[in-house]
Amino acid sequence: MFPCVGAKSALNKGRLHTQAFGPLADPAHTERLRQALREYSARYPDPGSVPATFVATFAEQAMDESTFERRMWRQLQALHDCDVARGGAWAVGVSDDPARQDFSFSVDGRAFFVVGLHAGASRLARRTPMPCLVFNFHEQFEHLKATGKYAVMQEAIRARDRALQGEINPVLARFGESSEARQYSGRAIEADWKCPFHSKAHEHA
Repeated sequence: MFPCVGAKSALNKGRLHTQAFGPLADPAHTERLRQALREYSARYPDPGSVPATFVATFAEQAMDESTFERRMWRQLQALHDCDVARGGAWAVGVSDDPARQDFSFSVDGRAFFVVGLHAGASRLARRTPMPCLVFNFHEQFEHLKATGKYAVMQEAIRARDRALQGEINPVLARFGESSEARQYSGRAIEADWKCPFHSKAHEHA
């Protein structure tokens, strides 16, 4: 019983898109990942309320949570660096500072909430046979929050997570209450954790 009702809805509605890449954080695949996200984004200029998601799968690698977290952020940093080099702007309405509660990752001017999945995750809901990065449109979370549907969906996710593992994931926060960067890897990060991501958006503005 996979807890994320949004992902299940995207799958059922034919709005879950996947693409396979080489090893996580391998720079040889960064440009192709960026292009895939740009094409996915172009398909949904206004995604509406029905969940849509893009899942990037990577060549199977055995790793623990800390290793996955490091490689995930290396991949996201490389993706951002590539985006900036190609003229991609940071998404309007979200911060590029991962310490801020209004932070969201950006590719070519579109904000994404990223979810990391891998075989070594301590949370059962985050386990997949191969490493994955799930890209969800940030604006869909905003829409759900504005219409009052986000709290309902989150409670459903938490109930399923509790049924699956006996407790909810302690790193999950309500949308907009703390930096979403703290949730990306799924690891139970420390209170003084500092995100390794560094935005270069303003350096090339």
